[in-house]
Amino acid sequence: MLIGFTLGRYFAARFARTVLGVFITVFALVYTLDLVELLRRAGDAEGASTGLMAQLSLYRTPAVAEGVLPFAVLFGSMAAMLQLSRKLELVVARAAGISAWQFLQPGFFVALALGAFTVGVYNPVSAMMKQRSTEIEAKIFAKSTKASSGKDLWIRQKSLDGGAIIRAETAIEGTTTLAGVQVFTFDDAGLFVSQIVAARASLHDGYWELTDTRVLTPGSPPEAFGTYLIASTLDPSQVRQRFTPPESVPFWQLPDTIARTERAGLDATRYRLQYDVLWARPILFLAMVLVAATVSLRFFRFGGVGKLVLGGVAAGFALYVARQVMEGLGASGIVAAPVAAWFPAVVGSLLGTLTLLYQEDG
Repeated sequence: MLIGFTLGRYFAARFARTVLGVFITVFALVYTLDLVELLRRAGDAEGASTGLMAQLSLYRTPAVAEGVLPFAVLFGSMAAMLQLSRKLELVVARAAGISAWQFLQPGFFVALALGAFTVGVYNPVSAMMKQRSTEIEAKIFAKSTKASSGKDLWIRQKSLDGGAIIRAETAIEGTTTLAGVQVFTFDDAGLFVSQIVAARASLHDGYWELTDTRVLTPGSPPEAFGTYLIASTLDPSQVRQRFTPPESVPFWQLPDTIARTERAGLDATRYRLQYDVLWARPILFLAMVLVAATVSLRFFRFGGVGKLVLGGVAAGFALYVARQVMEGLGASGIVAAPVAAWFPAVVGSLLGTLTLLYQEDG
């Protein structure tokens, strides 16, 4: 039986406000910490003003905050139901003959709607903002010796010109462009030939194109070049896939990315897993509401609410761990991608439903 429209709208508004409140709080915390870290990294980097660092942090934060969305739903739902219980609103609802399943319907609706919104709108926007942030980072930090994030990229190649080891401070996602590049070249005998320092390096079919380049050769003075080419046998599709994590691909572009990767003869398992994970997100949010309900419907006058809340936090953490384990198994190919993506959401929903059935209906 469906709950009444007026009461359902009231409960839905309470759920939505608390979930959004938790998410905004976490978003602000992540933004503040990331901004402090960027200001530390910026140092004396040319053009790294406080305003630009604030803009860069704003571009980076949505992708990070997306990972805490399930916990925002969990804690927001717990807070909403505990507030309703503390104010005896749930007691009045029960006295009016409304079952737990009825007053949870607005929470289910909010979870499913929020899940659909984050998949169809929030994820594409956050992915595009993350790509934009890598471009800004490449421009600001490419020439800075103090701004490295400690996550340098290394590539080893063999070509007609001999061997080369390429080090880059960052890669612009979705492209084959590196920033803050150093190339160490060797001859066929493995002896060091030169060190090449460049602001950027872009991989094309058969060669790397380096810009703003300085070549350092033992026994010779440094030489500067606007553009410098290095032969390469690397496949641009492979390099692009390596530099573009699945989380940086917008939801609506994932099917095309999967098809393009498979046409190139590459493994698209990570992208398929990300696609299935996003499809399963509304059900995962629904599972979080069910988990929250199992620990938040106890009346305050009975006591023991604190222990139940800790139990809910533990259950949410266990579900998170199970999700990470399954995604790891799916990414490695041990478990099929659909199974790895849907298993935590489906099992969490079933366990939450079973617990509620036991609590409410005996």
